[in-house]
Amino acid sequence: MGESKTTTPRIAIPVPHSGDREYAERALPQYEEAVRGAGGEPVRIELDQTPVQVMTQIERCDAVLLPGSRADVDPRKYSADRHEKTASADAKRELVDDLLLQDAYNLHKPVLGICYGLQSLNVYRSGTLVQHIESVIDHSAGRAVAKAHTVKIEPESRLAEIVGPSVGAGNSVAVNSSHHQSADALGDGLRVVARSAEDGIIEALEGTAPGHFVLAVQWHPERSVNDAPEVAESAKAIFHAFIEAARTKHEELTSELERHLT
Repeated sequence: MGESKTTTPRIAIPVPHSGDREYAERALPQYEEAVRGAGGEPVRIELDQTPVQVMTQIERCDAVLLPGSRADVDPRKYSADRHEKTASADAKRELVDDLLLQDAYNLHKPVLGICYGLQSLNVYRSGTLVQHIESVIDHSAGRAVAKAHTVKIEPESRLAEIVGPSVGAGNSVAVNSSHHQSADALGDGLRVVARSAEDGIIEALEGTAPGHFVLAVQWHPERSVNDAPEVAESAKAIFHAFIEAARTKHEELTSELERHLT
């Protein structure tokens, strides 16, 4: 029992949406199952808590996973006028994401952002968003197809190192996709590590600070872990790398706590 506690990292995952419980309850288990499959323990962060309650809950977590959402980040957060196709914001989700990211950056906890999670991360770091993508590529294909399009990964990146074995010709991987927004101007301490192969849309970001695992992808690896190898291999690799970083952080936090107690 003691070994399990020391080797299973706890991953904070906010409920995807505060106003659409049916969607949230349908979407969230996919992230939780992917985390469990990679060796982590998902911890649901409810959106109706006070900031103090949220911080009390997440201080016992080792890493943060920001999932997708039906909402869009409030354009006022990056000083933009609202596009007519921008979805309503979810203030409760935005607050919880900001609290999770504040904690993660303060303590260098690993971060994995997915879809809306990438956008939330970029805005938190003072970046901006493309509010509605106009492209011949269907970035919002959704779960109806296993493969929406391909993304080209920067060779000298952490993401390339993670998905290396599954990268095909031209450093490209196939992905599932359900988004209509993307990163535009980059947030502080972030860099582009993947773009849509066909239209150049930003598809992945990672942190530039040494020793801090920060990765965000615009696609949905949690949907792909049990699909065909073309999409599943890279999806599994992303979750395993994230959980391994969280395990390392868990051991570091545990050691610090033990030093304080002795």
